[in-house]
Amino acid sequence: MISVIIPTYKESEALDLCLRSAIEGQSMKNQIIVVVDGFYDLNKKVLEKYKGKIEVLILEENQGLCRATNLGVYNASNELVLIVNDDNVFPKDWDRILEMSYKPNSVIASNQIEPFPSMFRQVHIKDLGRDPNTFDLEAFWEYEAALSKDLSEETGSTLPIFMSKMDYMKVGGWDESYPGAWVVDWEFFMKCEMNGMKMLRTYNCHFYHFVSVATKTPERIEESRIKEQQCHEYFRYKWGSYAKHNPANNSKLLQ
Repeated sequence: MISVIIPTYKESEALDLCLRSAIEGQSMKNQIIVVVDGFYDLNKKVLEKYKGKIEVLILEENQGLCRATNLGVYNASNELVLIVNDDNVFPKDWDRILEMSYKPNSVIASNQIEPFPSMFRQVHIKDLGRDPNTFDLEAFWEYEAALSKDLSEETGSTLPIFMSKMDYMKVGGWDESYPGAWVVDWEFFMKCEMNGMKMLRTYNCHFYHFVSVATKTPERIEESRIKEQQCHEYFRYKWGSYAKHNPANNSKLLQ
């Protein structure tokens, strides 16, 4: 079985669809941990809807995506963990397919379907919906099943990620000292590569990704821009260079 880690913040509609697809699409009874990073009341109705099928960790105050993700992994009772954003939609039979795809000493990225062009050339671009409330789950499952194929390659280093809890702990998880959530995932992937792990991508199943379902005001956009720049500067402070990305294979290793 798999322990699924889903950090969530303010997007209750996306979380609802994420959980529905995870539960209805699973072949086994997996551990699904939702880490509520503040704003519990906003998510309460959705969490109660799936009571008995999920486990909930409640952070009374917003502590950031890194802290929420780490706490989720620490509480995983299974050795294999899957880290998923709350604006992802699970494919049918995701657990069975991922378990068959797993290889020791590896970090497996399940490929994604997104409605907008992506910086990651491996992502499949297809607009199957931009609103969780009107998203057709059955239509997505049918499309995804026809798209998936028995193929993997060393072009991982994107979310969602599937790996062993021990390997996650070995590289120290996500660095909680960053001033925001930007760049932290790139650093995590870099540390995995530095520790000799293979960064794989499987096309055996695809998660749908809305990319962003949050309503962003000009003020929030500017705040995000500043925080992102601060994260890049912090990465340079730690590693002596800005974060790098190889578009051919998604490697984050510094040269």
